[in-house]
Amino acid sequence: MGNGVSDLILMSLQAILDDGDEVLVPCPDYPLWTAGVTLAGGTAVPYPCDESAGWLPDVKAMARAVTPRTRAVVIINPNNPTGALYPASLLGQIAEVARRANLTILSDEIYDQVLYDGQTHVATAVLAPDVTCLTFNGLSKAYLLAGYRGGWLTVTGPRAGTAGTAVLRSRLDVLAGMRLGANVPGQLAVEVALSGEHGVRGLVLPGGRLCAQRDAAHEALTSVPGVTCVRPQAGLYAFPKLDRSVWGVEDDASLVFDVLVRRGVLLSPGSSFNWPGNNHLRVVTLATETELRWAAEQLRIHVAERRRGGSLSPRRRAGSNSQDLWMKIFRRLLVGGGRRVVPRACR
Repeated sequence: MGNGVSDLILMSLQAILDDGDEVLVPCPDYPLWTAGVTLAGGTAVPYPCDESAGWLPDVKAMARAVTPRTRAVVIINPNNPTGALYPASLLGQIAEVARRANLTILSDEIYDQVLYDGQTHVATAVLAPDVTCLTFNGLSKAYLLAGYRGGWLTVTGPRAGTAGTAVLRSRLDVLAGMRLGANVPGQLAVEVALSGEHGVRGLVLPGGRLCAQRDAAHEALTSVPGVTCVRPQAGLYAFPKLDRSVWGVEDDASLVFDVLVRRGVLLSPGSSFNWPGNNHLRVVTLATETELRWAAEQLRIHVAERRRGGSLSPRRRAGSNSQDLWMKIFRRLLVGGGRRVVPRACR
């Protein structure tokens, strides 16, 4: 148990990595993973996910990225930010990469029950019982209990050997002993959540709120000129792409700031998820259907203004000194103070 999955992710990376060790991380990624690897003294090595293939990982590129310093591979399934759900056959291929290179699998499955269109989630550990696998899950998404900080880590795999699960478990025990422990309300909520018909089950079925909001977001986004979007199969997000010939995107953070200032819609730039190109956005689909359609309409208005030449960067408008200051603050919050890492495997 931990104070949320984020706490357990950071603790696990500390247990696995020595300075200079490498971890394979999906591109795009949930940025906690890249940050956590860096904080633990390691190097995050991205492997690309293919937008044309529904954002599924490129396993061949993943295998090529393995070096003698590689210690682990991260799987985010269902995926944040893309909404992709990985089939069992693909997970088996990733497990084989880990098996051959003696890697630990770090499987982030926090959205495992937020599934649409009759999809089924397969836990990575089930397909790789002979590989050391750390599976992360918690209350915040599937059980709608964000803020309870109820996360858990399951360790599976071989129990012997200097590089096996037993050694890793001992390291995790030492790090866990340095903490005060997971909060009691979160622990009490876990038993209730897992013992009955609780959570998002009815919300993701046709007619359910989360399913309807996913559908509304996808339909509204793809109706905006110059916007395409892979239909999310799971999770609470969409990762639309902007056509450069329509949007003229050069800096996604500046664009997001401009949309916020002019149209009152808050989005996340794709570069915040370590995705190169400056032409993607992450949209959270938790707003109401009406709000999501309204937000898409604001994007439609905004791109029309840009094409007419009426939408200037905040840096070029009157009062630019104030706007410039807020842009610097905004960029620091979203993309780490302007320091952007362009993944080698995704260039």
